[in-house]
Amino acid sequence: MKHIIVGTAGHIDHGKTTLIKALTGRETDTLKEEKERGISINLGFTFFDLPSGRRAGIIDVPGHEKFIKNMLAGISSVDLVLLVIAADEGIMPQTREHFEILQLLNVKKGIIVLTKADMVDQEWLEMIKEDVKNEFKNTFLENAPLHAVSSKTGAGIQELIAEIDKATEQVEAKDTEGHFRLTVDRVFSVSGFGTVITGTIISGRINEGETVQIYPSNIVTKVRGIQVHESSVKFAEAGQRCAINLANVKVDEITRGDVISKENLMEPSMIVDASLYYLKNAEKPLENRQRVRLYHGTSEILCRVILLDKEELNPGESGYVQLRLEAPLTAQRGDRFVIRSYSPMDTIGGGVIIEPVSKKAKRFDSGYIEEIKIKESGKSENIIENTVYNLSESFPEVSSILKSLGKNEEAIEDKLNELVKDRKVVRLTSLDKVIYVHNKYLKEKAEKLEEILIKYHKDNPLKAGMPKEEVKNKIFGKSIKQKTYDEILNIFAERNNIRINGTFIANFNFEINYTKEQLRIKDKIAAAFDEGKYMPPKYEDLLAGEKDKKNFKMVYDSLLDTGVLVKASEDCIILKEYYEASKSMVIEFIKENQSITAAQARDLFNTSRKYAVALLEHFDSIKLTKRLEDNRVLY
Repeated sequence: MKHIIVGTAGHIDHGKTTLIKALTGRETDTLKEEKERGISINLGFTFFDLPSGRRAGIIDVPGHEKFIKNMLAGISSVDLVLLVIAADEGIMPQTREHFEILQLLNVKKGIIVLTKADMVDQEWLEMIKEDVKNEFKNTFLENAPLHAVSSKTGAGIQELIAEIDKATEQVEAKDTEGHFRLTVDRVFSVSGFGTVITGTIISGRINEGETVQIYPSNIVTKVRGIQVHESSVKFAEAGQRCAINLANVKVDEITRGDVISKENLMEPSMIVDASLYYLKNAEKPLENRQRVRLYHGTSEILCRVILLDKEELNPGESGYVQLRLEAPLTAQRGDRFVIRSYSPMDTIGGGVIIEPVSKKAKRFDSGYIEEIKIKESGKSENIIENTVYNLSESFPEVSSILKSLGKNEEAIEDKLNELVKDRKVVRLTSLDKVIYVHNKYLKEKAEKLEEILIKYHKDNPLKAGMPKEEVKNKIFGKSIKQKTYDEILNIFAERNNIRINGTFIANFNFEINYTKEQLRIKDKIAAAFDEGKYMPPKYEDLLAGEKDKKNFKMVYDSLLDTGVLVKASEDCIILKEYYEASKSMVIEFIKENQSITAAQARDLFNTSRKYAVALLEHFDSIKLTKRLEDNRVLY
């Protein structure tokens, strides 16, 4: 079922509240001060049933210039606006400001209502109609229905109701399947129930008993009850005004402007990127870093406007901006906003949020501006791809990608699969969750790794490569999970970027090249270990007689790194061929005799007990064997 929100707009004392009472039979001014002064100060809410059977919620906004922020809080969620103009006064300053706000918020449908028609003659009424038509030429109200009514006598009210009913048929249906989001416009306490908030559901639906989160405070709470148009319901959905009773949260923990949504779905931010239109009637250009008031949903936040692609923004111009806020904003991509000057408070522009969670950007950065244009284009595959690239450093899951997208994205996993198929995005599955990184990100990391390894190989020409852990810290930092790191290294190896040598990493084409002197040392060391077999020579004995001790150590270490020598323990180092042979001997011996002792291993290897124990303990550590009292069995 389509849900409709009708809102009023117009100058103070032009009869908006009286018109609503004539339409619905209900009074929306509830404050004592409103009744005493005869003007609306806060938002008024009610509803009425249309002839078609549709029930429309109504938001009555204040017309006084002092209460524009309240008007903005209400008008941001309307589907159809009644622009109210008193027939005896015509178009006034707040009429124009309200209308500018409607355009900035991209309100698409409206009806112009001339109130107090009983107070003027027909000739005057026709003149006002002509003025109104001229005023709204080339705007969304150019061909809008125009109705003259008298709330006092009832003249024209039924015709207006029929017009509202007709207009609601053409209103676009809200996104009821998307993520639930509601902007809070009132919060109060009800005896026996506790905290209640009211607002218009922007998208999705909410069910009684569901867990929700309050943004930006991030308080998690539960929906105890829901009312729509004064009736208790089990659920409410996009396009409906509703009251929600929240469990275990205090009234002073929520404020107008807060957003209620699903848990961990949205992310408040102090910086947003946007496109901004600066009104033609602004008195002077908008300067970089100018302080303004931002109105989004039901919130009002002070911020500074950083002009990204222009030195200044002249009246009537549009530009890309970064809004740096003085309080966190919870928004989604595509949300509309309005800005007013800090002082005096005049409406000066508005636009669309392109990136709801941004970071400080440099002005006139062509790459950054191009990125904003991609996001602005609205092509979901491009936006998702760009989002994955920006998040790749944190190895995002689908939920993180959705949160960063700042909007509901249907079939996101199918779109990610297409990006994987097109080799733009890589899916990593080494953990118990699926994560995505952009191929460009991996190429950048591979290039950085190549640069580091080139330098490392130059400084360490006889090393088999750089230790894996050192590479990890230099390229990815300590936050990356080991399994993810290993999976990325395997991708680099498959792409012939690197070779993995045990615990070392080398550039793919790197080879150790020994000098003539180093080859002599290498052969000397290998011959000594070959002769010693399982009674290896000591390092000090090998070093004796060598003049270039640094060069000797480099060669010795390279034999260890490349696996020519295998270190079973600090004191037990043997040639690889004898190491592999010892493993085979132990396996065969245990298969024949069920177990092996240190003494038996000593005799098997023809060595001392010291080296036999060292080898057995090493085999325990690699889970080839395990110790049972004085015996070893196969693991």
